[in-house]
Amino acid sequence: MDYTLLVSIIVVVALLVVGGFFLVKARRSVTPGKEEAKPEVVEKTGTAAPEKDRDRDPGTVVTPPAQAPPVEEPLPASPVEPAEPEIETPPPSAGRMVRLRARLARSQSSLGQGLLNLLSAKNLDEDAWEEIEDTLITADIGVTSATQIVENLRTRVKVLGTRDTDDVRALLREELLAQIGSDTDRAVRTGPLGDRPAVIMVVGVNGTGKTTTSGKLARVLVGDGHSVVLGAADTFRAAASEQLQTWGSRVGAPVVRKEEGADPASVAFDAVARGVEDGADTVIIDTAGRLHTKTGLMDELGKVKRVVEKKSQVDEVLLVLDATTGQNGLRQARVFAEVVNVTGIALTKLDGTAKGGIIVQVQRELGVPVKLVGLGEGPDDLAPFDPEVFVDAILG
Repeated sequence: MDYTLLVSIIVVVALLVVGGFFLVKARRSVTPGKEEAKPEVVEKTGTAAPEKDRDRDPGTVVTPPAQAPPVEEPLPASPVEPAEPEIETPPPSAGRMVRLRARLARSQSSLGQGLLNLLSAKNLDEDAWEEIEDTLITADIGVTSATQIVENLRTRVKVLGTRDTDDVRALLREELLAQIGSDTDRAVRTGPLGDRPAVIMVVGVNGTGKTTTSGKLARVLVGDGHSVVLGAADTFRAAASEQLQTWGSRVGAPVVRKEEGADPASVAFDAVARGVEDGADTVIIDTAGRLHTKTGLMDELGKVKRVVEKKSQVDEVLLVLDATTGQNGLRQARVFAEVVNVTGIALTKLDGTAKGGIIVQVQRELGVPVKLVGLGEGPDDLAPFDPEVFVDAILG
């Protein structure tokens, strides 16, 4: 009995142990909610296995998934440098006024034709001579010059007793040339002078065209084969230095400039220094426009000239006058001549007006010759003044 009970207990214990073993194994092999892991497919390649697979057999690595090629970012576009302005070759100064003679004749023909009609009339009475004198005064020749011309003409016409148009024209031509001065030295000193450039200061009141005249003068000189340096000493107007820079770049002339409001005398001095350093033939200094009635501004112009002369002599002081201003232009000329010793006149806006008589008057009052005339708005419309061409254009 006891033996049978003992065997039964052993059998039950054995069954429990075996059953528990199989139950634990079944739970380990299948986990609820998870699929059985599949073996990874491996290939033999020359690529090193990932770190998680290094416990596998040597020489077998997992092939990495294919990757898209990297997208190359476009290189930033390089800044586009502005194209260098094309250097122009201006025409020489010789013959410029002759080429512009037709334009001058169109604007001045009323003056000349009116005088010729009066002088060739059959009856040259006192009223006719007064009308001739008034016509000359209206052209801004001035009372003194007009009176002298009329007196000389009256005497010569009476002596010769002529009314022929060609003869009268010849007489009037001679009188006008005598008043203008056909034998006056009108050359602009452009250097070089020894080991330094010629220095030209361009002065005048606001609105007469100083900066434009400076740029056009540079074109004239470059056309004649000179090397030029421009000085933008009009530091009161930012547009002035920009305008001068444009003129200079067209003909390859360097421009010395500073920020707006800088000392104009220092700019002028640096321009002359640059001209000496570069071995230039000519330095043109464009100064600020100033009212001739403002003493302080005129004194500052004198300072510019004095500072420049510490580096080099000033060879020309060109006063720019507007031909349409008449008597006011003459008053301007007097004040500027007192401050900076004007050596020549550049007369602008001579086309489109019958006020060319200012040439005679300003020369008589100041003893300063007209050296340059502006006959239009084109870049090459500045010409050395030729009295004979001018008078012939007036008379037609």
